Amino acid sequence: MTDQLSFPAARAPRSPVPRRRLRQLSRRDKVVLGLMIGIPTLIQAVLVWIPTLASFLLSFMKWDGLSLTSFQWNGLTNYNFALNQSPQFWPAVLHNVVWLLFLAVVGTPLGLLLAVLLDGKIRGSRVYQSIFFMPVMLSVALIGIIWQLMYSQDNGLINNVLGTAGTSRAVDWFGDSSVNLWAALIAATWRHAGYIMILYLAGLKGVDPSIKEAASLDGANGRQTFFQIVFPAMAATNVIIVVITIIESLRAFDIVYVINRGTNGLELISVLVVQYLVGETQVIGIGSAFAIVLLVISLVPIVFYLSRTFRTKE
Repeated sequence: MTDQLSFPAARAPRSPVPRRRLRQLSRRDKVVLGLMIGIPTLIQAVLVWIPTLASFLLSFMKWDGLSLTSFQWNGLTNYNFALNQSPQFWPAVLHNVVWLLFLAVVGTPLGLLLAVLLDGKIRGSRVYQSIFFMPVMLSVALIGIIWQLMYSQDNGLINNVLGTAGTSRAVDWFGDSSVNLWAALIAATWRHAGYIMILYLAGLKGVDPSIKEAASLDGANGRQTFFQIVFPAMAATNVIIVVITIIESLRAFDIVYVINRGTNGLELISVLVVQYLVGETQVIGIGSAFAIVLLVISLVPIVFYLSRTFRTKE
């Protein structure tokens, strides 16, 4: 019996593959690429990062805002005044919390309701969307002026409808500290609801229609389908809207500043920042401390959103 020798199987010849070479960038390409990256980075640094760093440093200093040689290290004195001695800080925090709760309980659900109604096949849906979205396209300062005309004590539309315009029974909607915050919140909600409506409309369009049909075949009514199927399916949209609602409540400024410069019951943290930085009571160190406090509070929803986003991608 002869031994059988095993030989390796012959390999099929490889087809010649052309070696791909990366084209080296020319000097002109490098200049263009550098400008495309450098200019936006420079703008971002000048408008965002440098002012943020400057505010952080100034919050520990005493400075008159004029001479570059008058900086004095102040330690935590500015923060101590902002958090413990300022009579406006805690009322401003309370007003920001009320602003957040009102937008979360009234403004955001109203935007969701409008989105659900307009997502249905109703006649003139595009027209209604344009009408409700129109306040979003207006500046918040202009919205404040519009609502000043609505709330005017003597000639305002609301007092005229109530039949109290020009009389002693006319409500001073913006002058009375017991009602002006709620009046401003209604004006802010008018804009906020339109913004939320557009976001939820986009989220509703992204929901697979087949899951609605499956729920309908299983005997679920419209209410059950929405709250048990559609709304949970918009989890990403819901997270975005929660973050937007929180940030909107923190950066609220324009409306109250147009009304009465954020005084007499309309104090907000953002208003305190402006008052101490550029107002009559200019103390740059304290204003910077208020700005850093507002920044830290604002970072909470931003970090929450980013953590949820990256966790979802993993």
